[in-house]
Amino acid sequence: MRAVKLTGPGTLGLEEVATPEPGPGQVRVRVAGAGLCHSDLHVLHLGDAWPVFGGTVGHEGGGWIDALGDDVTGLTEGDAVVVSVIWSCGSCRACIEGRDNACTVAGTRTGLPLTPGLGPDGSMAEYIIVPARHAVPIGALDPATAAPLTDAGVTPMHAINTVLDRLTPAATVVVIGLGGLGHVALQILAAVSAARVIALDTDPAKRASAAEHGADLVLDSNEHAVERILTETDGVDADVVLDLVGVQPTVDLARRVVAAEGAIRLIGLGGGSLPVNAGVEGESLPWGVNVQRSYGGTRQDLVDVIALAQRGRISIETVTYSLEQFQQAFDDLEAGRVAGRAILVP
Repeated sequence: MRAVKLTGPGTLGLEEVATPEPGPGQVRVRVAGAGLCHSDLHVLHLGDAWPVFGGTVGHEGGGWIDALGDDVTGLTEGDAVVVSVIWSCGSCRACIEGRDNACTVAGTRTGLPLTPGLGPDGSMAEYIIVPARHAVPIGALDPATAAPLTDAGVTPMHAINTVLDRLTPAATVVVIGLGGLGHVALQILAAVSAARVIALDTDPAKRASAAEHGADLVLDSNEHAVERILTETDGVDADVVLDLVGVQPTVDLARRVVAAEGAIRLIGLGGGSLPVNAGVEGESLPWGVNVQRSYGGTRQDLVDVIALAQRGRISIETVTYSLEQFQQAFDDLEAGRVAGRAILVP
């Protein structure tokens, strides 16, 4: 079979490799589509700082079950599935409590749980081997276009699920960054809450589509945004801020527009920082602000986002490329030419 491999520091290649066979408790999925993510670009940018080379990349995958290993129940050949972005053990305390993305067996206190394409072979190939519990049925959804639900859907779903109690009809949510994650976050907010949504981006094209995805007000993320949000919230500022970018200017914006006792969710991995001062003087955050570095999501978050997609409440804008066009897809993503999510189709 063909597979896109991380062949060396910052380099990818399409290779012919043996088709893998599922072991006990595993299934083989014939890939229908594999989404590209800025996390994939991050791995390339790390160069020789990335520890392992030779693996198949891609952590957003969907397809059809092609073969079952021993001891697999509840799944059959031909089932349309997506592949969970977090491969947790399912039996540690964190997993039993529903916090799969904090699995203490597959991850550590500061390390991340297993993710396909960032350790185990990923989905940018004709086939992928998946632990059976992480192949999640999607019914009649198209597994190619549903593949990005596993990250572009799950990641904002997880962050939003942590602030659902704050999303009252009187609340204001600020969404910073309207790309692959942000345009899905807008749809989820519209589907699960009645809160007012203010969407911000520097890209006019992304701002132009934000209203149809559920934004009540769309602003340029410029030097006037802070004052405008303060005016729009009667001097109170936002109850919740979702930063889908994470670069220093967006983190600073989140800090400046969150209300007292509000919540900030840092979702994008742009490298910005948000220092917190335990003293009375010099602190830039209002009192009582809840800040969380949000990573991935849980199995329940994936089930939630699949249900919304099945009801037609969310959809992901996609641009498709053949597997042979992998370099063009990565180049387009790097250059900001992709609206929504790029998908490689074997």
